Amino acid sequence: MSLTTQGMSWQDVAATAQKHRDDTIAQVEPAVPDTPIDLPKNVTGLPSQLLPKEVVQITETTPETLLSQLSTGELTSTAVTTAFLQRAGLASKLVNCITELLPTRALARAKALDDYYATHNKPIGPLHGLPISVKEHISMRDLDLNAGFISWVGQKGTSDALILRLLWNAGAIFYARTTEPQTLMHLETSSNIFGVTVNPFNTSLTSGGSSGGEGALVGLRGSCLGIGTDIGGSIRSPAANQGVFGLRPSSYRLPLDGFAATMIGEEHIVPVVGPLSTSLEGIKVFMKVLIDQKPWLHDPMLVPFPWKPTGDLLRRDTAGKRKLRIGVLRDDDIVRPHPPILRGINTLVSKLSGHPDIEIVDFPAYKHDDAWRIISSLYFADGAAEEQEAIDASGEPWRPLSNLIIKENPNMKALSVTEVWRLTGERDVYRAAYTKHWNSIGTSLPGAGQEGELDVAAPLAKEMAMVDVILCPVGPGCAPPLDCARYWNYTSQWNLLDYPAVVFPTGLYCGAEDKADETYTPRNEKDRYNHELCEYFSFFIGVLGKKRRTDADHSDKPETYVDAPISLQLVGRRYEDEKLIEALELIMEVAKL
Repeated sequence: MSLTTQGMSWQDVAATAQKHRDDTIAQVEPAVPDTPIDLPKNVTGLPSQLLPKEVVQITETTPETLLSQLSTGELTSTAVTTAFLQRAGLASKLVNCITELLPTRALARAKALDDYYATHNKPIGPLHGLPISVKEHISMRDLDLNAGFISWVGQKGTSDALILRLLWNAGAIFYARTTEPQTLMHLETSSNIFGVTVNPFNTSLTSGGSSGGEGALVGLRGSCLGIGTDIGGSIRSPAANQGVFGLRPSSYRLPLDGFAATMIGEEHIVPVVGPLSTSLEGIKVFMKVLIDQKPWLHDPMLVPFPWKPTGDLLRRDTAGKRKLRIGVLRDDDIVRPHPPILRGINTLVSKLSGHPDIEIVDFPAYKHDDAWRIISSLYFADGAAEEQEAIDASGEPWRPLSNLIIKENPNMKALSVTEVWRLTGERDVYRAAYTKHWNSIGTSLPGAGQEGELDVAAPLAKEMAMVDVILCPVGPGCAPPLDCARYWNYTSQWNLLDYPAVVFPTGLYCGAEDKADETYTPRNEKDRYNHELCEYFSFFIGVLGKKRRTDADHSDKPETYVDAPISLQLVGRRYEDEKLIEALELIMEVAKL
């Protein structure tokens, strides 16, 4: 039963949820340290100053190394879990990323795993003793399941989601639940339950969303491996904003059973669940452990595709050397990315160019505006009736980005069954056209929209000439100021196409070298909004337009965005998730990332 049905105001519900969160953090032993009164904008250095050395060492270790140490008995599950509970609690005090910690459950599980290891002298499974953080709307038995709505607070999960049961079977420990936005449909994380989750690299910026609690927690190393969900960029946006790894898998590879959200059952734009991690290897471990358990035997919606080991998925030449052709999409022809993003792409391309096994080609955008029209029309086929009911039931205010995607979305309306069929047909026509477009880049195949049959005289040669992956921005800028993540196309594009996409850090950060091009003439209103976020960022106040720069207070230093990580996105063909990861492994090896 929700708390609002018991007569509580939305403010009292929020206060109750926040007190519960604070109480769970207070239960952690040793106690989570208090934070300084005056915090710097970049808080990423504080954990190493405030936490014990051994806690810092454990929590800054990659998941694959922790698994190795846990499997040999070098570390105990209890020690690792205690360390992550402390750091997660501190992370929440710094950036507001936790809905609750689970110290009693987590430490009981850790003790059981340690006892098993002591008795059998071996781990219980491939994730033995590894703490994993969980986005709140993924069901856990007897715990709150509100999906960011005040009116849903107090509803409890009746069972653990299938994905959690599979991870549990592999030996995982669940110790932290993370924040998400109202409606789950923001590229930032703000709700009236817990407030705003901010970016640890620069707290005037957003953590991203809707898995922004996960992104901020992983970014602060309060987690090394967490679970997010993605229907328009919700894993990739937070991963990019915090400079960590995040994977949007192809649909129906991982189970979605047991998730709280509106419009459960819609199939025209399918959400996915996937990992965020401090390492690419952590992404691989997560996917392999789940798929190796054949989740399609439990969820008939899933495709029965075993996990293919990376290392032999890229094309090879006659000498047996791996070959990778990367299509570079710098700009979607609608909104030009900010200078740091273009610097990130150009820096990486320069590192890869000239390598004998890698070829770089330009990959022009193909009607990305049409893709947004289709997907933004299909997001709320009921006219957002369920979202409006869930928000209005408690009297809670509408958050600015809830207004953006629902009330200010010109493509959103209640659709008839016939209209859903028509738009779903347009989705499929667009997918076919984009496949044709992809095939045409660097080959003699007909381009998108052209008539004629494919030339099949030399299919192997043509396949060898095709682009393997697309390198592109994750968004039109680095992490934006709060309430300003208004442009989804650089991520939602791949949701419409159902292409797997992985986000990765470049090791670069926004700085004084990133200057706005003041001579640039925007193409349209969306481009103008994004350009002005860049051009006036040093003097940004609240909502764009309240203050503009004058000659007297001109500055070229990007004060608003300073220290924001510069991340990029690699996109593959549908169900080539493993090949996509292998491509990124090669890129990181060559570029020394």
